[in-house]
Amino acid sequence: MTDRSASRRGLLAAAMLVTILAAPAARPEVVARSAGGFQSTMSVWVSRTPREAYERTVGAVARWWDPSHTYSGNAANLVLEASAGGCFCETLPGGGSVQHLQVAYVQPGAAVRLLGGLGPLQAIGAGGAVTWTFQTVEGRTRVSWTYRVTGMDSEDVAQLAGPVDQVLAVQLARLGRFIETGVP
Repeated sequence: MTDRSASRRGLLAAAMLVTILAAPAARPEVVARSAGGFQSTMSVWVSRTPREAYERTVGAVARWWDPSHTYSGNAANLVLEASAGGCFCETLPGGGSVQHLQVAYVQPGAAVRLLGGLGPLQAIGAGGAVTWTFQTVEGRTRVSWTYRVTGMDSEDVAQLAGPVDQVLAVQLARLGRFIETGVP
């Protein structure tokens, strides 16, 4: 290897690191909370077009979703069928499966809405609507998530607002990096 090619690789590695570190983190915010539910919103900015961001989000969920937030421990078991009535589902060992969310609305390149309760929300009978939007603003793309959760008036739903918000922030930060670099 020549000094010149080593230098180019070093510059490429440094550029990739700067890109990864510069990708804005998802800033979660529980914007509303009551005994019966909560609303969380967050967004990241990416340099891809809304269509590219949408395709990487929907078409490659198994590549960016954090495997520690799956039932099987393996994000490769996830699939998102991007059509109304489609499933954001996971295959479990031994022939099992879980439906995380059901697709309610798809506008390719612009928005996806999924219905259901993620993780512990499902076990307590809480439901919700998560909307992912992809919008061009001043030459960049804003990928936004809003998750509105409802359930019976109980402390369980309200107490889960913060933890659910944090888990979604991790997922969106991973997605932002994946959209930019192909690596979550």
